[in-house]
Amino acid sequence: MSEPLLWDIFCRVIDNHGDLGVCWRLARDLAARGHRVRLWVDDSRALAWMAPQRPAGVKLRDWPQGPVDVAPGGVVIEAFGCEPPPDFVARMAACTPPPRWVNLEYLSAEDYVERSHALASPQFHGPGAGLTRHFFYPGFTPRTGGLLREAGLLDEVSGFDGRAWLARRGWGAAPGERVVSLFAYANPALPALLDLLAQQPTLLLACPGPLQQQVADRPGLRTIALPYLPQDDFDRLLWACDLNFVRGEDSFVRAQWAGKPFVWHIYPQDDDAHHAKLEAFMARADLSEDWCAVWRGWNGLAPLPAAMPPLAPATEQALHWRAQLASQPDLVTQLEGFLGVSS
Repeated sequence: MSEPLLWDIFCRVIDNHGDLGVCWRLARDLAARGHRVRLWVDDSRALAWMAPQRPAGVKLRDWPQGPVDVAPGGVVIEAFGCEPPPDFVARMAACTPPPRWVNLEYLSAEDYVERSHALASPQFHGPGAGLTRHFFYPGFTPRTGGLLREAGLLDEVSGFDGRAWLARRGWGAAPGERVVSLFAYANPALPALLDLLAQQPTLLLACPGPLQQQVADRPGLRTIALPYLPQDDFDRLLWACDLNFVRGEDSFVRAQWAGKPFVWHIYPQDDDAHHAKLEAFMARADLSEDWCAVWRGWNGLAPLPAAMPPLAPATEQALHWRAQLASQPDLVTQLEGFLGVSS
């Protein structure tokens, strides 16, 4: 048998661990398919709670601060334009044949993603002169690179007893309570959201973050502050809830695989470019106008509505959207096909 392919993944943690979460899921999925992975990270501390159990096929390496003492693998993944160290890129250029170099881009539902996916960028200058970098865009349509989805994920979701799992953790709902998870950036709309949720008996499970200390019990609303959860348990949390508030990219994707209604808190950008990204996804997923109003209100584009829309139609829409996404090959399968490698 041939030696498993070695992948080098480079990741810089910007601020909220989302980049690291995506890269760890990618590394773990590659290892599950028989590949070997070196994950180079400038700040890996969050993996202590995010990924306490680690497959043997993934080796964690500190981001190089000087000359690199290893040969590059057959594939180099540059996550989100983080720019691998120049010395490592120079070693890539000296290899015969050179490794395949891929820039894994941020997720967006905007039209430019289909136009930009898989484009080549020849390197004419610098340490990587002579190499070609390709842009690989995750996305929601067949003309993109798809989404991270582990083998058997949806079967696991369909066989999961969420209420029993919550009860075992001490987070069980009382009779008649809906269960809502909250994972968000700082948000001045939080008091208005809590008022909305309190209109119906609700158990709010608040994940660690800037809002966790701002939630409190009130008539109609019971709150529990959750600890940091490993990725697998965070996914189960989303499967177990009736409604999920998620943020960024990693939890955004996992909420879609959960097949439950969710509200996305998109990462705010100074130039308000996130507004167009939010609208593009709502249109792509064909969200109803009443839920679009909640999304816009939670993201500061408008006031929150006076009442929360019903969950039953939103659940039907979420399941339909998930089935549409699941009909497309997952990201790692597409990445393997693009590179011409096999598991």
